[in-house]
Amino acid sequence: MADRLDRYRSKRDAGRTPEPVPAEPVPADAPAPRDGDAFVIQEHHARSLHWDLRLERDGVLASWAVPKGLPGDPGTNHLAVRTEDHPMEYLTFHGEIPRGEYGGGTMTLWDQGTYETEKWSDREVKVVLHGARASGRFVLFQTNGKNWMIHRMDPPVHDPLPPLDPMLPAERSRLPRDAGTYAFEFAWGGERVLVPIEGGRTDAARRHPWLRPLAESFGSRTAVLDGEVVTLGGGEVLVCYDLLYDDGRSLVAEPYTARRAALEALHLSAARWQTAPSWPGQAAPVRQAAREQGLPGVLAKRLDSPYEPGPSTAWIFVPSRAAKPPRD
Repeated sequence: MADRLDRYRSKRDAGRTPEPVPAEPVPADAPAPRDGDAFVIQEHHARSLHWDLRLERDGVLASWAVPKGLPGDPGTNHLAVRTEDHPMEYLTFHGEIPRGEYGGGTMTLWDQGTYETEKWSDREVKVVLHGARASGRFVLFQTNGKNWMIHRMDPPVHDPLPPLDPMLPAERSRLPRDAGTYAFEFAWGGERVLVPIEGGRTDAARRHPWLRPLAESFGSRTAVLDGEVVTLGGGEVLVCYDLLYDDGRSLVAEPYTARRAALEALHLSAARWQTAPSWPGQAAPVRQAAREQGLPGVLAKRLDSPYEPGPSTAWIFVPSRAAKPPRD
């Protein structure tokens, strides 16, 4: 008797994985049961991060692996790879699949809910999702074999990503007199870099591959970090000091204080990345510390300033040491 879960069973050993492996088959030639309307999306940290979209259909869960997650903008389609049907028990599954087993890695429940079917064929599936995090009309369409695409049919749900041009400080020889209106940070003298993160990936990893784990740690959260790659303790480290975009919301129009609070809330602290320290109002002590540590200078950032791509007088670079007067 043919079993709708034959492919699923063939890839798993019930004695080695905590995944549900039902004892009873789901007959492929039996009359299809009344279709339910449940769906689940699981965040799957396997060999590569992806999200598994599963839709209840004919007594099983029709499944797609979506490497970048569901698109938030109808202008961008995302790859969706058709995988084997999964058992209904997978609607609530989460846990650790042992390394070396098929799909080995951590699986968490990203969203659950119900859906409506507008169209279902062998090459096109059109649904309306009703979940806490995923909602709206989507269409999945086959492009080549197991490769499908998923397209959002509703208007965008997020702010567009900001232009990826850094804010640049003006150079001055003296610290600002109204120090209480500024935050003071070290000027690190490293490589300035903007790090856009989407779908657990970042283009910045092309130049700095060690940033891939940072991007993956964000999961489905979209962000744009501003900072510098500096050498600390003999290795490259990303020092982050601004946040331009966070979880679907552009922050470039927000004041420095709001962006800084959002950055600190990310708790970026690891061997290869960290949040740069910042000291509101502490002009002279920060400059002295920069001088003692051999850093090129300090940055004074107005507390009320938005993020302005390109040169801006709202940020001021002051060298650690005053320039020597010319000799007669």
